[in-house]
Amino acid sequence: MDLAEQLIGEKRDKFHGGLYHKTQVNLAYNSNRIEGSKLTEEQTRYIFETRTIGFKDQEAVPVDDIIETSNHFVAFDMMLETLEEELSGSIIKKFHSILKAGTSDSRKPWFGVGEWKKLPNEVGGIETSLPENVDSDIAAISEWYNSIENCCFEDIVAYHYKFERIHPFQDGNGRVGRLIMFRECLKQNVLPFIIDDDHKQFYYRGLSEFERIPEYLLDTCRSAQDTYQNWVNYFIRK
Repeated sequence: MDLAEQLIGEKRDKFHGGLYHKTQVNLAYNSNRIEGSKLTEEQTRYIFETRTIGFKDQEAVPVDDIIETSNHFVAFDMMLETLEEELSGSIIKKFHSILKAGTSDSRKPWFGVGEWKKLPNEVGGIETSLPENVDSDIAAISEWYNSIENCCFEDIVAYHYKFERIHPFQDGNGRVGRLIMFRECLKQNVLPFIIDDDHKQFYYRGLSEFERIPEYLLDTCRSAQDTYQNWVNYFIRK
């Protein structure tokens, strides 16, 4: 069975304890953790399974971490629902709008939830696209990507690098970018993967060195593919 069909089917059937369940928890936990979330994996699982936040005898966590985790589950479902659509600025903005809804950032007049950034920003000390160039830069990489006839793993990772160099939002770029990577892997029949928090430094190094040594990032993603393949082998019996 196609992986996308498997995940969509488990979501539709509200099947607990399968590949959809594990993917939702692990992608939300690791993607948010990379960006500094204080939630543990167990707390993330608890939110997904119960939609409550009763953490007994555990350290308090920021409200934004809880909101963004819950939002990530919704964004993942939206990702599954839009697989037939071509990757575009509109879809990218929808991801950001969902991920940042109801957070403290959404109350900042200069932030712009679901909108391109209004203020210049940097990532890892590296300059990114200026606000006035974001729309055209996103359009350009989308046109390049969507024109690829036989899109492969390397193309998806390259798109991710280009997206992160643009850094189109004030915040949330990494989470949006990693959701896009997962989405495009499913869409292009490439084995998807989740960058875990333990490999954060390898992932960051891969992004910073991509133009010089692309294999750094590619190898980190391939290693993550191996982990996801093990999950697929366990949950999907032929």
